[in-house]
Amino acid sequence: MELQGLHGQVVDLIGRSLAAEETRAGEVLRLEDVQDRYDVSRTVAREAVRVLESKRVVTSRPRIGITVRPPAEWNLYDPQVIRWRLASPARAVQLRELAELRAAVEPAAAVLAAQSADTVARREALGHAHAMADAAGEGNAGAFVAADTAFHRTLLRSSGNRMFAQLAEATEELLHGRRDLLLMPDKLDDAAVASHLELAEAVAEGRAAEAAACMRAILEGARTETEELL
Repeated sequence: MELQGLHGQVVDLIGRSLAAEETRAGEVLRLEDVQDRYDVSRTVAREAVRVLESKRVVTSRPRIGITVRPPAEWNLYDPQVIRWRLASPARAVQLRELAELRAAVEPAAAVLAAQSADTVARREALGHAHAMADAAGEGNAGAFVAADTAFHRTLLRSSGNRMFAQLAEATEELLHGRRDLLLMPDKLDDAAVASHLELAEAVAEGRAAEAAACMRAILEGARTETEELL
């Protein structure tokens, strides 16, 4: 759930600042620093720090202050943390790490989906793939990304592995991030659309090995495309 209100805005501003390493790991802030910098009350500053602690971005100790933790200790699967890192100068590192995570998980998820997905999930995957094709034909990047995220969310969920399913948010942030960072080609890729349709059909027909191969091709194509645009 996205945080709303003033303390949510402060959390986002601080998180972006930390991801950009304007304040580095090991540095200590005081609550008064947060109050002054963002012109908020002590209550709002304290609540913002509490949220950052829950994301493992900082630790807060009496008589010590607010200490920035090393990025390796952050909750790197948190969608907001992913967004901060994508908005930072180190976005290429975040994109690479997300691509490597997907390459490790999504082909296995495709195999499991082909083996165990129910009829509804198989039909949903096909529907999302066709929606991608329609959006590509119309040149509608927003609809294309929406259908793409729904497709991969469906595949991860229908794998039957609940831990895989929870990685859907990380995948969605990557796909949205590519759109927002203008890391998509001007013309939507017909080959990517065809690969998603082939994958959906392989899952629908229970062809597990082919589903895995299609997923690997999709992920490799996306990785190459992003690197070229970077």
